[in-house]
Amino acid sequence: MTAGRDHLMDLFGRLTLGLMAFVFALSAAPVHAEALKVDRGLCHAEGDVQAPDSSLPAIAFSCTGTPSGYHDRSLWLRTDADHLASWRNDFVLMVHQSRFDRLAVAFTYADGQVRWQQVRQGDYGSHWRAGGQILFEAPERTVPLTAVTMRFDRLASVGLLRARLIPKTDAVVQSTGMAVAIGAALTLLLVSGIYSLSLAVAVRRQYLAWQAAWSATMLLWGGIWSQAHLGLLPSLAGTVSSQIATFLACIAIAIATASATLAVEPGLVSRRLRVAALLLGAFVAVIGVPLALVRSESLPQWADMLGLIVLADLVAVAAYLGWAWRRGSVEARDFLAAWGLPMAVLALIHVVNVDDSLWGGGSQIMVLLAATWQALWLSASATRRLARLRIERDSARAAEAFAQQLARRDPLTGLLNRRGFVESVTPLLGRAHADDLSAALLLVDIDRFKSINDVHGHDAGDAVLCEVARRIERWEGPMCTVARLGGEEFGLLTVGMEGIVLARFAESVRRGIAACDHRLVIGEGTVTASVGVAEVRPASDFQQLYRLADEALYDAKRAGRDCVVVQRCVNGPPGDDPAGCEAALSS
Repeated sequence: MTAGRDHLMDLFGRLTLGLMAFVFALSAAPVHAEALKVDRGLCHAEGDVQAPDSSLPAIAFSCTGTPSGYHDRSLWLRTDADHLASWRNDFVLMVHQSRFDRLAVAFTYADGQVRWQQVRQGDYGSHWRAGGQILFEAPERTVPLTAVTMRFDRLASVGLLRARLIPKTDAVVQSTGMAVAIGAALTLLLVSGIYSLSLAVAVRRQYLAWQAAWSATMLLWGGIWSQAHLGLLPSLAGTVSSQIATFLACIAIAIATASATLAVEPGLVSRRLRVAALLLGAFVAVIGVPLALVRSESLPQWADMLGLIVLADLVAVAAYLGWAWRRGSVEARDFLAAWGLPMAVLALIHVVNVDDSLWGGGSQIMVLLAATWQALWLSASATRRLARLRIERDSARAAEAFAQQLARRDPLTGLLNRRGFVESVTPLLGRAHADDLSAALLLVDIDRFKSINDVHGHDAGDAVLCEVARRIERWEGPMCTVARLGGEEFGLLTVGMEGIVLARFAESVRRGIAACDHRLVIGEGTVTASVGVAEVRPASDFQQLYRLADEALYDAKRAGRDCVVVQRCVNGPPGDDPAGCEAALSS
């Protein structure tokens, strides 16, 4: 169990570290790229959304100030010739997915020709790429480019717009690397979600169900943000996907808060702090609704406000988990370890602008990778905790079984005691009775055992009992059960043995006991035993067999000891009519 747990955690660690190493290795490769922003490399103009694209030559662009009033109109953004001077025609324009109705890109050449490419909400065609990006490839011409113009119809916010110019070869590498990284992260989230859900069902732990829900939400968010779903649902391209992704991100934070908070026993931490953390998480989910629907220039302000609330939520959860950890909560320790990287990433993206890093995936790809780490860590830590609980449970069950076994065994001889004997033979007798088989109980009593104790001491008497028990234990098998019933009395119960065969078996038991060597404890004296046998067909219950065997044993004692007396009841126990049984002496 421990080896399997360690192997699982090692596998999760290797997969996550390998994925992160792959992402950062490729993203760290030198790339000639240029980010385009309104205040750096882009001039802007606003126009009527009904105006045709061919009106581009008449547009008057401004390279200063900030665009305004474009939410219900068209926003034109153009690179000037200076930014294209260092580029040949083998580059692409990468635009991060945003909220707009239509995006048209014009490549203007020195000979005056303009080549247009466009996407619109619900139809990105072949332009979409993994990582929430849209690719426009400059047509191959020998004439140099003089401008690249982007026309956005009803753009939500220019402040959230990200665009880059990169070489075609680098674009292929980045798109491939982004697809591989996102695919691996989503696969790991899927595995973690299924695993957490199966654990939740198996062990009935609420926080594991929340954990599975969180992994599922992050899986949906990652798939929609990265546009992986467009392979199956191309009509969701654009604003709808962006809005869904925003709402899912808020829901994921709320579920993660509930998962971490509810994993800790309520009494360990202040109830106020617990409620505060849950309320902050719920508020993030609530504010996600207007943030997903809003399409105005206030969208960045909404995003900044949400960022502050998320940071407050993280601080509250971290304080809650830290407090619980100090109170001895193992779950809190594991959640803190799992939350460490996501908290650091969220803090980083609110302090440092990383939108143009990691192939343009920016903060989203960092959050996805951190979420993958968190999901895998939580799954591995839950496995470790449950494995430890299972080991403790198995140990407790083994100890209980051992105690029960001891309660059924005679501590001196190791044979079954009377209780264990009755428990073992009762079902055997029931089956024998149902199959109309005979059953026989042999009661063996050591002759003059009291004199052995009186003359040689109780230690010698115990040694004699152990030697007799070892001899009787030889007959233990599928058809014979042996026990020490108390004092110097032993019992053997057989099924299916009757008549002369049973008598010979009882005689062999008597002779075997008489042949035991006790010289080390009592000298040259011989220890003999009397045997009383009760044979009943069909088999009877133990109490009736014992009563008949006890009567036969007394007959053997009265007959001079060291002999066998068999009492047979062919038609079952006689009750008040002794005519159904007959006794026979075997010397």
